[in-house]
Amino acid sequence: MTLKLYLAGPEVFLPNARAILDAKAELTRAHGFEPICPGDILIEPAPTRHEFGLKISAVDEGMMNRADGVIANLTPFRGIAADVGTAFELGYMCAQGKLVAAYTNVSANHYARTAEFYAGDVREGADGRKRGPDGMSLEDFDMIENLMLHGGIERRGGFIAIHDAAAAERYTDLTAFKTCLSALAERAAA
Repeated sequence: MTLKLYLAGPEVFLPNARAILDAKAELTRAHGFEPICPGDILIEPAPTRHEFGLKISAVDEGMMNRADGVIANLTPFRGIAADVGTAFELGYMCAQGKLVAAYTNVSANHYARTAEFYAGDVREGADGRKRGPDGMSLEDFDMIENLMLHGGIERRGGFIAIHDAAAAERYTDLTAFKTCLSALAERAAA
């Protein structure tokens, strides 16, 4: 039986989304898996944007239900953290006990990115925790992403690949994605 992998990530928002998704699907097949990509299915129109959004959500959940695992692109998107849709998808798959792997094309960990967001203005609070100028504490667990995402993968025996892509190729560099595929293929062969 060929394992089906749901390919989660913010690539669906790229101007060349179809080309990137097709490249990821081809690599997935080359590693012996069947890809399931958001954006592969034509979704019927709906009377309102809200109803159309609900249809997309339902289709994506159905795709995840059919998948055996996920490779999630946790490269920071529109800020310091992973795309929120991808975070939901990863959590959904973890909750179902499915095979999980993730990658990021930014090597700075979650703490470093948060400290940079505060322009380095991080201080130790009275409670000993590192805090930004707004008083909010910072996670400092040497993880690539929020502890629930990174921890959810690691605690389930999943794989995380970290690569430092050039800024212009942050969402198109597939080096870490290929590393995830190789690790999952090795695991499947064992």
